[in-house]
Amino acid sequence: MGLFDRIRGSSDDGPRVAFVGIDGVPYSLLKEHPDRFPNFARLADEGSSGAIDSIVPPESSACWPSLTTGVNPGETGVYGFQDRETGSYDTYVPMGKDVQATRVWDRVTDAGRDATVLNVPVTFPPQRDVQRMVSGFLSPGIEQAASDADLAEYLESIDYQIDADAKLGHQEDKSEFIENAHATLDARYEAFSHYFAEDDWDLFFGVFMTTDRVNHFLYGDYANDGEYKEEFFAFYEKVDEYIGKLREQLADDVTLVVASDHGFMTERYEVHCNEWLEREGWLSYEDADHEDLADISDETTAYSLIPGRFYLNLEGREPRGSVPQEDYHEVRDELKEAIENLEGPDGERVVERVVEQEDAFEGEHDLIAPDLVAIPATGFDLKAGFGGSEDVFSTGPRNGMHSFENATLYVDDPDVEVRDVDLFDLAPTILDLMDVEYDAAEFDGRSLV
Repeated sequence: MGLFDRIRGSSDDGPRVAFVGIDGVPYSLLKEHPDRFPNFARLADEGSSGAIDSIVPPESSACWPSLTTGVNPGETGVYGFQDRETGSYDTYVPMGKDVQATRVWDRVTDAGRDATVLNVPVTFPPQRDVQRMVSGFLSPGIEQAASDADLAEYLESIDYQIDADAKLGHQEDKSEFIENAHATLDARYEAFSHYFAEDDWDLFFGVFMTTDRVNHFLYGDYANDGEYKEEFFAFYEKVDEYIGKLREQLADDVTLVVASDHGFMTERYEVHCNEWLEREGWLSYEDADHEDLADISDETTAYSLIPGRFYLNLEGREPRGSVPQEDYHEVRDELKEAIENLEGPDGERVVERVVEQEDAFEGEHDLIAPDLVAIPATGFDLKAGFGGSEDVFSTGPRNGMHSFENATLYVDDPDVEVRDVDLFDLAPTILDLMDVEYDAAEFDGRSLV
Protein backbone atom coordinates (compact mmCIF):
# COMPACT_ATOMS: atom_id res chain seq x y z
CA MET A 1 0.00 0.00 0.00
CA GLY A 2 1.03 3.60 -0.42
CA LEU A 3 2.94 5.49 2.25
CA PHE A 4 0.11 7.99 2.60
CA ASP A 5 -3.58 7.50 2.08
CA ARG A 6 -5.14 9.96 -0.29
CA ILE A 7 -6.07 13.17 1.55
CA ARG A 8 -9.49 13.58 -0.06
CA GLY A 9 -10.26 9.97 0.77
CA SER A 10 -12.92 7.48 -0.16
CA SER A 11 -15.52 8.88 2.23
CA ASP A 12 -15.88 12.00 0.06
CA ASP A 13 -15.61 10.61 -3.45
CA GLY A 14 -16.01 6.87 -3.16
CA PRO A 15 -13.59 4.00 -3.69
CA ARG A 16 -11.17 4.03 -6.61
CA VAL A 17 -9.95 1.54 -9.23
CA ALA A 18 -6.61 1.10 -10.97
CA PHE A 19 -7.01 -0.97 -14.13
CA VAL A 20 -3.84 -2.33 -15.74
CA GLY A 21 -4.27 -4.02 -19.10
CA ILE A 22 -1.87 -6.74 -20.23
CA ASP A 23 -2.78 -7.11 -23.88
CA GLY A 24 -3.11 -10.68 -25.14
CA VAL A 25 -1.85 -12.45 -22.00
CA PRO A 26 -3.34 -15.95 -21.58
CA TYR A 27 -4.40 -16.81 -18.05
CA SER A 28 -2.92 -20.30 -18.25
CA LEU A 29 0.58 -18.83 -18.74
CA LEU A 30 0.41 -16.97 -15.43
CA LYS A 31 -1.46 -19.63 -13.45
CA GLU A 32 0.78 -22.54 -14.45
CA HIS A 33 4.02 -20.85 -13.36
CA PRO A 34 3.51 -19.40 -9.85
CA ASP A 35 7.22 -19.77 -9.12
CA ARG A 36 8.07 -17.59 -12.12
CA PHE A 37 5.27 -15.09 -11.48
CA PRO A 38 4.92 -14.76 -7.68
CA ASN A 39 3.15 -11.39 -7.76
CA PHE A 40 0.37 -12.72 -9.98
CA ALA A 41 0.15 -15.79 -7.72
CA ARG A 42 -0.14 -13.57 -4.64
CA LEU A 43 -2.78 -11.44 -6.34
CA ALA A 44 -4.78 -14.59 -7.11
CA ASP A 45 -4.44 -15.91 -3.54
CA GLU A 46 -5.43 -12.64 -1.90
CA GLY A 47 -8.05 -11.58 -4.43
CA SER A 48 -9.88 -13.25 -7.31
CA SER A 49 -8.70 -14.52 -10.67
CA GLY A 50 -9.60 -16.71 -13.60
CA ALA A 51 -9.68 -17.26 -17.33
CA ILE A 52 -12.28 -15.22 -19.20
CA ASP A 53 -13.62 -15.15 -22.75
CA SER A 54 -12.84 -12.46 -25.28
CA ILE A 55 -15.28 -11.26 -27.97
CA VAL A 56 -16.04 -12.24 -31.57
CA PRO A 57 -13.70 -11.56 -33.27
CA PRO A 58 -10.83 -11.63 -30.72
CA GLU A 59 -8.91 -8.79 -32.38
CA SER A 60 -7.42 -6.00 -30.26
CA SER A 61 -8.95 -3.18 -32.31
CA ALA A 62 -12.41 -4.61 -31.56
CA CYS A 63 -11.66 -5.98 -28.09
CA TRP A 64 -10.55 -2.79 -26.36
CA PRO A 65 -13.57 -0.73 -27.44
CA SER A 66 -15.83 -3.52 -26.14
CA LEU A 67 -13.88 -3.95 -22.90
CA THR A 68 -13.94 -0.22 -22.18
CA THR A 69 -17.64 0.22 -23.00
CA GLY A 70 -19.18 -3.09 -21.96
CA VAL A 71 -21.01 -3.56 -25.26
CA ASN A 72 -20.56 -5.60 -28.46
CA PRO A 73 -19.20 -4.28 -31.79
CA GLY A 74 -22.73 -3.71 -33.03
CA GLU A 75 -22.86 -0.88 -30.47
CA THR A 76 -19.22 0.27 -30.53
CA GLY A 77 -19.15 0.30 -34.35
CA VAL A 78 -15.67 -1.31 -34.39
CA TYR A 79 -15.30 -4.87 -35.68
CA GLY A 80 -11.59 -5.12 -36.36
CA PHE A 81 -8.38 -3.49 -37.54
CA GLN A 82 -10.09 -2.69 -40.85
CA ASP A 83 -13.78 -1.92 -41.25
CA ARG A 84 -16.06 -1.28 -44.23
CA GLU A 85 -17.91 1.98 -44.80
CA THR A 86 -21.70 1.63 -44.75
CA GLY A 87 -23.03 1.18 -48.29
CA SER A 88 -19.55 1.24 -49.79
CA TYR A 89 -16.53 -0.91 -50.64
CA ASP A 90 -14.27 1.72 -49.05
CA THR A 91 -12.51 0.58 -45.89
CA TYR A 92 -10.88 2.45 -43.03
CA VAL A 93 -8.82 1.81 -39.90
CA PRO A 94 -11.03 2.57 -36.85
CA MET A 95 -9.70 5.15 -34.40
CA GLY A 96 -10.99 6.44 -31.08
CA LYS A 97 -13.42 8.81 -32.77
CA ASP A 98 -15.07 5.80 -34.44
CA VAL A 99 -16.02 4.20 -31.10
CA GLN A 100 -19.70 5.07 -30.77
CA ALA A 101 -20.44 3.72 -27.27
CA THR A 102 -19.72 5.40 -23.93
CA ARG A 103 -16.32 4.59 -22.43
CA VAL A 104 -16.09 3.63 -18.76
CA TRP A 105 -13.90 6.66 -18.02
CA ASP A 106 -16.54 8.95 -19.53
CA ARG A 107 -19.09 7.51 -17.12
CA VAL A 108 -16.64 8.17 -14.28
CA THR A 109 -16.06 11.80 -15.31
CA ASP A 110 -19.81 12.31 -15.83
CA ALA A 111 -20.19 11.30 -12.17
CA GLY A 112 -17.82 14.11 -11.17
CA ARG A 113 -14.77 11.90 -10.68
CA ASP A 114 -11.32 12.06 -12.35
CA ALA A 115 -9.74 9.61 -14.80
CA THR A 116 -6.18 9.11 -16.03
CA VAL A 117 -6.08 7.04 -19.25
CA LEU A 118 -2.73 5.85 -20.61
CA ASN A 119 -2.02 3.90 -23.77
CA VAL A 120 -5.39 2.24 -24.35
CA PRO A 121 -5.61 0.99 -27.96
CA VAL A 122 -8.11 2.69 -30.28
CA THR A 123 -8.29 5.98 -28.38
CA PHE A 124 -6.60 8.34 -30.86
CA PRO A 125 -7.03 11.28 -30.95
CA PRO A 126 -6.81 11.76 -27.17
CA GLN A 127 -9.82 13.16 -25.35
CA ARG A 128 -9.42 16.61 -23.81
CA ASP A 129 -12.34 16.15 -21.41
CA VAL A 130 -10.57 13.71 -19.10
CA GLN A 131 -7.94 14.47 -16.48
CA ARG A 132 -5.09 13.27 -18.71
CA MET A 133 -4.79 10.86 -21.61
CA VAL A 134 -2.15 9.50 -23.92
CA SER A 135 -3.75 7.44 -26.66
CA GLY A 136 -2.30 4.06 -27.54
CA PHE A 137 -1.98 1.72 -30.51
CA LEU A 138 -2.31 3.49 -33.89
CA SER A 139 -1.30 6.89 -32.49
CA PRO A 140 1.25 8.62 -34.76
CA GLY A 141 3.50 9.94 -31.96
CA ILE A 142 3.66 11.18 -28.39
CA GLU A 143 3.05 14.85 -29.15
CA GLN A 144 -0.16 14.03 -31.01
CA ALA A 145 -1.17 11.27 -28.57
CA ALA A 146 -0.91 13.30 -25.35
CA SER A 147 -3.87 15.33 -24.17
CA ASP A 148 -1.68 18.24 -23.05
CA ALA A 149 1.83 19.60 -23.50
CA ASP A 150 2.99 18.84 -19.94
CA LEU A 151 2.05 15.18 -20.33
CA ALA A 152 3.85 14.97 -23.67
CA GLU A 153 6.96 16.62 -22.23
CA TYR A 154 7.10 14.16 -19.35
CA LEU A 155 6.62 11.12 -21.59
CA GLU A 156 9.34 12.28 -23.98
CA SER A 157 11.70 12.77 -21.02
CA ILE A 158 11.47 9.06 -20.15
CA ASP A 159 11.75 7.82 -23.77
CA TYR A 160 8.16 6.61 -23.70
CA GLN A 161 7.05 4.62 -26.75
CA ILE A 162 3.46 4.22 -27.90
CA ASP A 163 4.22 0.69 -29.10
CA ALA A 164 7.08 -1.73 -29.50
CA ASP A 165 8.61 -2.01 -32.97
CA ALA A 166 6.88 -5.13 -34.30
CA LYS A 167 8.91 -4.98 -37.54
CA LEU A 168 11.96 -6.07 -35.55
CA GLY A 169 10.14 -9.31 -34.76
CA HIS A 170 10.26 -10.22 -38.44
CA GLN A 171 14.03 -10.66 -38.22
CA GLU A 172 15.32 -14.19 -37.76
CA ASP A 173 17.49 -13.02 -34.88
CA LYS A 174 14.99 -11.75 -32.28
CA SER A 175 17.59 -10.08 -30.05
CA GLU A 176 16.92 -6.53 -31.23
CA PHE A 177 13.16 -7.07 -30.98
CA ILE A 178 13.46 -8.38 -27.43
CA GLU A 179 15.64 -5.43 -26.42
CA ASN A 180 13.10 -3.01 -27.89
CA ALA A 181 10.23 -4.80 -26.12
CA HIS A 182 11.99 -4.46 -22.76
CA ALA A 183 12.70 -0.77 -23.34
CA THR A 184 9.05 -0.15 -24.24
CA LEU A 185 7.86 -2.06 -21.19
CA ASP A 186 10.29 -0.22 -18.87
CA ALA A 187 9.14 3.23 -19.98
CA ARG A 188 5.48 2.23 -19.74
CA TYR A 189 6.01 1.05 -16.17
CA GLU A 190 7.83 4.27 -15.30
CA ALA A 191 4.89 6.32 -16.59
CA PHE A 192 2.34 4.18 -14.76
CA SER A 193 4.32 4.35 -11.53
CA HIS A 194 4.71 8.12 -11.87
CA TYR A 195 0.96 8.68 -12.12
CA PHE A 196 0.20 6.06 -9.48
CA ALA A 197 2.33 8.18 -7.16
CA GLU A 198 0.56 11.36 -8.34
CA ASP A 199 -2.53 9.79 -6.75
CA ASP A 200 -4.96 12.43 -8.05
CA TRP A 201 -7.30 10.15 -10.01
CA ASP A 202 -10.38 8.11 -9.18
CA LEU A 203 -9.93 5.75 -12.14
CA PHE A 204 -6.53 4.89 -13.54
CA PHE A 205 -6.79 2.99 -16.82
CA GLY A 206 -3.50 1.98 -18.47
CA VAL A 207 -2.45 -0.78 -20.87
CA PHE A 208 0.80 -2.70 -21.38
CA MET A 209 0.51 -3.65 -25.07
CA THR A 210 4.04 -4.99 -25.47
CA THR A 211 2.87 -8.33 -24.06
CA ASP A 212 0.85 -8.88 -27.24
CA ARG A 213 3.87 -8.04 -29.41
CA VAL A 214 6.10 -10.49 -27.55
CA ASN A 215 3.46 -13.21 -27.80
CA HIS A 216 3.18 -12.86 -31.57
CA PHE A 217 6.86 -13.60 -32.09
CA LEU A 218 7.88 -15.71 -29.07
CA TYR A 219 4.78 -17.56 -27.85
CA GLY A 220 5.62 -20.56 -30.01
CA ASP A 221 9.07 -20.68 -28.39
CA TYR A 222 7.40 -20.81 -24.97
CA ALA A 223 4.88 -23.47 -25.99
CA ASN A 224 7.30 -25.66 -27.95
CA ASP A 225 10.59 -25.27 -26.03
CA GLY A 226 11.96 -23.04 -28.75
CA GLU A 227 15.13 -21.00 -28.98
CA TYR A 228 13.74 -17.96 -27.17
CA LYS A 229 11.79 -19.70 -24.41
CA GLU A 230 13.91 -18.29 -21.59
CA GLU A 231 13.82 -14.80 -23.11
CA PHE A 232 10.04 -15.12 -23.19
CA PHE A 233 9.96 -16.04 -19.51
CA ALA A 234 12.41 -13.26 -18.62
CA PHE A 235 10.13 -10.70 -20.24
CA TYR A 236 7.10 -11.95 -18.34
CA GLU A 237 9.02 -12.11 -15.08
CA LYS A 238 9.60 -8.39 -15.53
CA VAL A 239 5.88 -7.87 -16.19
CA ASP A 240 5.15 -9.75 -12.96
CA GLU A 241 7.70 -7.62 -11.08
CA TYR A 242 6.13 -4.41 -12.34
CA ILE A 243 2.61 -5.53 -11.43
CA GLY A 244 3.85 -6.27 -7.91
CA LYS A 245 5.50 -2.86 -7.57
CA LEU A 246 2.43 -1.06 -8.87
CA ARG A 247 0.22 -2.94 -6.43
CA GLU A 248 2.46 -1.88 -3.54
CA GLN A 249 2.03 1.77 -4.51
CA LEU A 250 -1.75 1.78 -4.23
CA ALA A 251 -3.59 3.35 -1.31
CA ASP A 252 -6.13 1.41 0.72
CA ASP A 253 -9.13 2.83 -1.13
CA VAL A 254 -7.96 1.54 -4.55
CA THR A 255 -8.85 -1.85 -6.05
CA LEU A 256 -6.38 -3.17 -8.61
CA VAL A 257 -7.85 -4.88 -11.68
CA VAL A 258 -5.51 -6.59 -14.17
CA ALA A 259 -6.95 -8.01 -17.38
CA SER A 260 -6.18 -8.97 -20.96
CA ASP A 261 -8.39 -8.50 -24.00
CA HIS A 262 -7.89 -11.97 -25.50
CA GLY A 263 -5.82 -15.08 -25.02
CA PHE A 264 -3.01 -16.54 -27.13
CA MET A 265 -2.11 -19.80 -28.80
CA THR A 266 0.54 -21.12 -31.15
CA GLU A 267 0.53 -20.32 -34.86
CA ARG A 268 1.74 -22.65 -37.62
CA TYR A 269 0.03 -21.38 -40.76
CA GLU A 270 -1.35 -18.16 -42.14
CA VAL A 271 -4.59 -18.83 -44.03
CA HIS A 272 -5.26 -16.43 -46.90
CA CYS A 273 -9.05 -16.47 -46.84
CA ASN A 274 -9.65 -14.35 -49.93
CA GLU A 275 -7.29 -16.53 -51.93
CA TRP A 276 -9.31 -19.54 -50.80
CA LEU A 277 -12.60 -17.81 -51.66
CA GLU A 278 -11.27 -16.97 -55.13
CA ARG A 279 -10.14 -20.53 -55.80
CA GLU A 280 -13.49 -21.90 -54.62
CA GLY A 281 -15.44 -19.53 -56.89
CA TRP A 282 -16.84 -17.21 -54.23
CA LEU A 283 -14.68 -14.19 -55.08
CA SER A 284 -13.45 -12.64 -58.33
CA TYR A 285 -11.91 -9.34 -59.36
CA GLU A 286 -12.57 -6.79 -62.08
CA ASP A 287 -9.07 -7.25 -63.52
CA ALA A 288 -5.66 -8.74 -62.75
CA ASP A 289 -4.46 -5.58 -60.99
CA HIS A 290 -6.24 -5.69 -57.62
CA GLU A 291 -5.32 -4.76 -54.06
CA ASP A 292 -8.46 -3.39 -52.34
CA LEU A 293 -12.00 -4.47 -51.55
CA ALA A 294 -13.22 -1.99 -54.16
CA ASP A 295 -11.52 -4.12 -56.85
CA ILE A 296 -13.90 -7.09 -56.49
CA SER A 297 -16.15 -7.85 -59.44
CA ASP A 298 -19.92 -7.64 -59.67
CA GLU A 299 -20.05 -11.46 -59.75
CA THR A 300 -18.40 -11.82 -56.33
CA THR A 301 -20.53 -13.76 -53.85
CA ALA A 302 -18.40 -13.36 -50.71
CA TYR A 303 -15.22 -11.71 -49.41
CA SER A 304 -13.25 -11.60 -46.17
CA LEU A 305 -11.65 -9.05 -43.83
CA ILE A 306 -9.27 -9.87 -40.99
CA PRO A 307 -9.55 -11.71 -38.70
CA GLY A 308 -11.80 -14.41 -40.13
CA ARG A 309 -14.71 -12.09 -40.95
CA PHE A 310 -16.77 -13.16 -43.96
CA TYR A 311 -19.28 -10.98 -45.82
CA LEU A 312 -21.78 -11.81 -48.52
CA ASN A 313 -21.86 -9.39 -51.45
CA LEU A 314 -25.48 -8.60 -50.66
CA GLU A 315 -27.94 -6.68 -52.81
CA GLY A 316 -29.11 -3.49 -51.13
CA ARG A 317 -26.20 -3.47 -48.70
CA GLU A 318 -23.11 -3.64 -50.91
CA PRO A 319 -23.07 -1.19 -53.85
CA ARG A 320 -22.74 -3.96 -56.44
CA GLY A 321 -24.34 -6.77 -54.50
CA SER A 322 -24.86 -10.07 -56.32
CA VAL A 323 -26.66 -12.09 -53.63
CA PRO A 324 -30.44 -11.41 -53.57
CA GLN A 325 -31.90 -10.62 -50.14
CA GLU A 326 -34.25 -13.59 -50.41
CA ASP A 327 -31.27 -15.94 -50.89
CA TYR A 328 -29.30 -14.58 -47.94
CA HIS A 329 -29.71 -17.43 -45.48
CA GLU A 330 -29.33 -20.16 -48.11
CA VAL A 331 -26.09 -18.68 -49.45
CA ARG A 332 -24.77 -17.92 -45.98
CA ASP A 333 -25.43 -21.49 -44.84
CA GLU A 334 -23.55 -22.77 -47.88
CA LEU A 335 -20.59 -20.50 -47.14
CA LYS A 336 -20.63 -21.46 -43.47
CA GLU A 337 -20.48 -25.15 -44.34
CA ALA A 338 -17.59 -24.55 -46.74
CA ILE A 339 -15.63 -22.67 -44.05
CA GLU A 340 -16.31 -25.36 -41.47
CA ASN A 341 -15.03 -28.04 -43.88
CA LEU A 342 -11.80 -26.19 -44.77
CA GLU A 343 -8.80 -28.44 -44.15
CA GLY A 344 -5.17 -27.53 -43.55
CA PRO A 345 -2.10 -28.87 -45.38
CA ASP A 346 -2.09 -32.00 -43.22
CA GLY A 347 -5.83 -32.60 -43.39
CA GLU A 348 -6.59 -31.01 -40.02
CA ARG A 349 -9.59 -28.81 -39.35
CA VAL A 350 -8.75 -25.11 -39.85
CA VAL A 351 -11.76 -23.60 -38.08
CA GLU A 352 -13.05 -24.48 -34.63
CA ARG A 353 -16.49 -22.92 -35.17
CA VAL A 354 -18.28 -20.33 -37.28
CA VAL A 355 -20.42 -17.69 -35.56
CA GLU A 356 -23.43 -16.19 -37.36
CA GLN A 357 -23.93 -12.43 -37.30
CA GLU A 358 -27.05 -12.39 -35.14
CA ASP A 359 -25.37 -14.53 -32.46
CA ALA A 360 -22.53 -12.03 -31.90
CA PHE A 361 -23.65 -8.55 -32.91
CA GLU A 362 -26.59 -6.33 -32.10
CA GLY A 363 -26.84 -2.58 -32.29
CA GLU A 364 -27.11 0.51 -34.45
CA HIS A 365 -23.94 -0.35 -36.38
CA ASP A 366 -24.78 -3.88 -37.50
CA LEU A 367 -24.97 -2.87 -41.18
CA ILE A 368 -21.18 -3.19 -41.35
CA ALA A 369 -21.13 -6.38 -39.28
CA PRO A 370 -19.70 -9.53 -40.86
CA ASP A 371 -22.23 -12.18 -41.81
CA LEU A 372 -20.01 -14.92 -40.40
CA VAL A 373 -16.96 -14.95 -38.13
CA ALA A 374 -14.66 -17.96 -38.17
CA ILE A 375 -12.94 -18.82 -34.89
CA PRO A 376 -9.76 -20.65 -35.95
CA ALA A 377 -8.46 -23.91 -34.59
CA THR A 378 -5.09 -23.80 -32.84
CA GLY A 379 -2.29 -23.05 -35.27
CA PHE A 380 -4.24 -21.25 -38.01
CA ASP A 381 -4.19 -17.46 -38.36
CA LEU A 382 -6.97 -16.23 -40.66
CA LYS A 383 -5.74 -13.46 -42.97
CA ALA A 384 -7.46 -11.49 -45.72
CA GLY A 385 -5.90 -9.06 -48.22
CA PHE A 386 -6.99 -8.48 -51.80
CA GLY A 387 -3.64 -8.52 -53.56
CA GLY A 388 -3.60 -12.27 -54.16
CA SER A 389 -1.36 -14.95 -52.65
CA GLU A 390 0.66 -17.75 -54.14
CA ASP A 391 -0.89 -20.23 -51.73
CA VAL A 392 -3.87 -20.49 -49.41
CA PHE A 393 -1.55 -21.64 -46.60
CA SER A 394 1.81 -20.06 -45.84
CA THR A 395 4.19 -19.52 -42.95
CA GLY A 396 5.35 -16.16 -41.65
CA PRO A 397 7.56 -14.72 -38.88
CA ARG A 398 4.90 -15.08 -36.18
CA ASN A 399 4.52 -18.19 -34.05
CA GLY A 400 1.71 -16.94 -31.80
CA MET A 401 -1.85 -15.75 -32.50
CA HIS A 402 -4.95 -14.50 -30.67
CA SER A 403 -7.44 -16.87 -29.09
CA PHE A 404 -11.06 -16.34 -28.00
CA GLU A 405 -10.65 -18.34 -24.80
CA ASN A 406 -8.11 -17.99 -22.00
CA ALA A 407 -7.98 -14.22 -21.56
CA THR A 408 -6.92 -13.04 -18.09
CA LEU A 409 -8.63 -11.37 -15.15
CA TYR A 410 -7.24 -10.60 -11.68
CA VAL A 411 -9.12 -8.45 -9.16
CA ASP A 412 -7.60 -7.51 -5.80
CA ASP A 413 -10.88 -8.25 -4.06
CA PRO A 414 -11.80 -11.75 -2.80
CA ASP A 415 -15.52 -10.95 -3.03
CA VAL A 416 -15.42 -10.66 -6.83
CA GLU A 417 -16.50 -13.90 -8.49
CA VAL A 418 -14.62 -14.76 -11.70
CA ARG A 419 -16.78 -17.43 -13.31
CA ASP A 420 -18.42 -17.47 -16.75
CA VAL A 421 -16.92 -14.04 -17.45
CA ASP A 422 -16.24 -12.20 -20.70
CA LEU A 423 -14.96 -8.76 -21.69
CA PHE A 424 -18.40 -7.17 -21.49
CA ASP A 425 -18.45 -7.74 -17.71
CA LEU A 426 -15.44 -5.55 -16.92
CA ALA A 427 -16.90 -2.07 -17.43
CA PRO A 428 -19.92 -2.56 -15.08
CA THR A 429 -17.63 -4.29 -12.57
CA ILE A 430 -15.28 -1.28 -12.50
CA LEU A 431 -18.22 1.08 -11.98
CA ASP A 432 -19.56 -1.06 -9.12
CA LEU A 433 -16.14 -1.17 -7.48
CA MET A 434 -16.14 2.64 -7.63
CA ASP A 435 -19.76 3.03 -6.43
CA VAL A 436 -20.63 4.86 -9.66
CA GLU A 437 -24.31 4.48 -10.53
CA TYR A 438 -25.32 3.15 -13.95
CA ASP A 439 -28.19 1.53 -15.80
CA ALA A 440 -27.43 -2.18 -16.10
CA ALA A 441 -29.55 -2.39 -19.26
CA GLU A 442 -26.95 -0.28 -21.09
CA PHE A 443 -24.38 -3.11 -20.89
CA ASP A 444 -24.09 -6.48 -22.59
CA GLY A 445 -22.25 -7.73 -19.51
CA ARG A 446 -22.93 -7.92 -15.78
CA SER A 447 -21.08 -6.77 -12.72
CA LEU A 448 -18.98 -9.38 -10.93
CA VAL A 449 -19.28 -7.57 -7.61
